[in-house]
Amino acid sequence: MAVRVVARRRSGFAHEVEIEGGHTLVIDERSSEGGNDEGPSPTRAVAAALAACTAITCEMYADRKGWDLGRVEVEVDVTYGRASSLEELAVTLRIPVPLDHEQRQKLLVIASRCPVHRALTGDTRVTISDRIESG
Repeated sequence: MAVRVVARRRSGFAHEVEIEGGHTLVIDERSSEGGNDEGPSPTRAVAAALAACTAITCEMYADRKGWDLGRVEVEVDVTYGRASSLEELAVTLRIPVPLDHEQRQKLLVIASRCPVHRALTGDTRVTISDRIESG
């Protein structure tokens, strides 16, 4: 399965990002970085994707096991390094329903297997090419 995502410049650093399937969002840089703060920065969007993917992955697993997790929350704290690069993403899984030790440990393992986590830890190949269009 392949999905196309296209970023088109709106103004300044703001880009409208069209995701195949009819979804659109705006990614921009913060004002302090020269942007207009029209949407999250790319690295903040990565952190948001990690939080959502972790939650969904745990909820899907729990559903298959018949576990009630309640209203799951996933918090991602971002630490930036040089040139605003991601240095660390610290994920905290909040489950309001009491689970036994074995269930909690299994959820932590499952959380680390979400597709975004795996992409960030090197399981995904990224290739870059260009296509110059004159017009």
